[in-house]
Amino acid sequence: MLGLQDHEKWYRDHKITARAALSQIRSGSRVFLGSGCAEPQHLLDTLVTMAKGGHRLTDVEIVHMLTVGAAPHAARQFDRNFRHNAFFVGAGVRQAVYEGTADYTPIFLSQIPVLLRSGRMPIDVALVQVSPPDRFGYCSFGVSVEAHHAAVAAADLVIAQVNPRMPRTLGNSFVHVTEFDAIVEWEEELLEVPPPQADEVAKAIARHISRLIENGSTLQIGVGTIPNAVLHYLFDKRDLGIHTEMFSDGLIDLIETGVVNNKRKSFHPGKVVAAFCIGTRRLYDYIDGNPIFEFHPTDYTSSPLNIARNDKMVAINTALEVDITGQVCADSLGYRIYSGIGGQADFIRGAAMASGGKPIIALPSTAESGAVSRIVPHLSEGAGVVTTRGDVHYVATEYGVVYLQGKSLRERALSLISIAHPKFREELLAAAKEQKYLFADQVLPEKAVYPVEIEHTYRLNDLELFVRPVKPSDERLMQEYLYHLSERSIYQRFFQARSTFPHELAQQMVSVDYHETFGMVATVGKDENEVIVASAQWVLNINENVAELALSVADAYQRRGIGTYLHHELVRLARQQGIAGLRASVLVGNAAMRRIWENEARLEGYEVHSVSNAGVIDLWVRFS
Repeated sequence: MLGLQDHEKWYRDHKITARAALSQIRSGSRVFLGSGCAEPQHLLDTLVTMAKGGHRLTDVEIVHMLTVGAAPHAARQFDRNFRHNAFFVGAGVRQAVYEGTADYTPIFLSQIPVLLRSGRMPIDVALVQVSPPDRFGYCSFGVSVEAHHAAVAAADLVIAQVNPRMPRTLGNSFVHVTEFDAIVEWEEELLEVPPPQADEVAKAIARHISRLIENGSTLQIGVGTIPNAVLHYLFDKRDLGIHTEMFSDGLIDLIETGVVNNKRKSFHPGKVVAAFCIGTRRLYDYIDGNPIFEFHPTDYTSSPLNIARNDKMVAINTALEVDITGQVCADSLGYRIYSGIGGQADFIRGAAMASGGKPIIALPSTAESGAVSRIVPHLSEGAGVVTTRGDVHYVATEYGVVYLQGKSLRERALSLISIAHPKFREELLAAAKEQKYLFADQVLPEKAVYPVEIEHTYRLNDLELFVRPVKPSDERLMQEYLYHLSERSIYQRFFQARSTFPHELAQQMVSVDYHETFGMVATVGKDENEVIVASAQWVLNINENVAELALSVADAYQRRGIGTYLHHELVRLARQQGIAGLRASVLVGNAAMRRIWENEARLEGYEVHSVSNAGVIDLWVRFS
């Protein structure tokens, strides 16, 4: 082990100019370039300037994980000098990849360090940017650790740009000066990427996702406008943790307000675990020496096994399109590579394995200013499947969230069409029927928008119910509910003995437009094992502006106040929608239902009218 004076001597002896250091690179070399906002800009700019000035350097492959800067080496004028090879295609090299003047290597984020260390992708030179060394000779990789350790270990020549503007981050982020063959001191501002501004669609999606996040959850926030927007809807949560590949400025306020404290994390409790960050100077100053943050390589942070060690792990990732069977394309627009696999597959699988985990795919319902649906009958020709239909659990658009894991193709198609943009639902429905995913008589109410704001949790003593509007994808769930009712309950609900509840009946009960036809259910259990325990509907007579109600409760849950609560909610929603009155037909022997109507009327100050006819009592009320 070198002593203090030896560290200092090594540093002095290896300190040279960028031009002198870069002159050691030979033609045909493969060069690893420090990633993201840690890109050593001075080294890259000098290398490009040398090529402009006639430096005889040809066929140099520059391997990069994520480009957030301008990428001057990828310009067509340098196509004989440099060839960019991206593990994740950023905006700076996207056009070059489109045009075939740059390459893309698809790979899971968790596997990149192994690829470099194993020699399967030999690295000749590593260009990295680090903080100044401490008194022991250790520098920090700062805002980006990712695969930097692996690249430095694999390279024959390591050139480090030492920048006092690089924050000193903690965790597995340190590298000793004796690992550097050339040291270039150069102070410059790091690349900065302000958090993207969310539009109304992104905000709506973020609100839906926030409802899935429980207190004590650990979050992965992927790249993009939607994941960043989610952060703004978490201030009513408690004891959140972070285990992610990256984060940005939006995390600071959640930490400062105590929402994110990492106390209930089951893996690295008390710590934000990440591989890199992308943000502004505010973020870089905040993480500098801050012990709440631990940076680790991606084979650690993005390992599905490590991700799964976080209880209540919530992974939020975006997509470019999703087909009606649940296949997710997140890296290409047809044949044109747009981004990359990144950490999506790692985190989706890790969250799925975690106790109480929730893997979420989020996307706007349309693209190209509303001209194109992102929920599609089939993926575009050439589109890559980043997340398979077997891996998908939750999918969210601005029109709601659906749960797909363990669902049939029919249930998946219905679910995904229901959160597509209304103007595309008819053609998606027709395509699903043509592909034989749906019944030929399957219907979806035109332009129905799921009223997510009605969703809520209601506690009755020791029973917690999730009360929500019914969805078209509930058809099988509704059939299961009906088939488990007793003969008595069936007769009270349908006024006849029934032994079958076919598709046509169940579809009628769940395919509603939320105004002329409306349905609500109370459920128990999580999304993956949700069970309906009560159902309520109305059908509106438009001419009279009066809705006819029907209500039933599973036998095991009767006499607990569930019917009273659902009736109260239907009355509230009917009045809210401007419906003038309600009516229902009740069997004479159904005293419980009559009491529900009469108690509600007393509470709300209106009168219940009734007339009896052949064993049936017709009840009705007018609100004004």
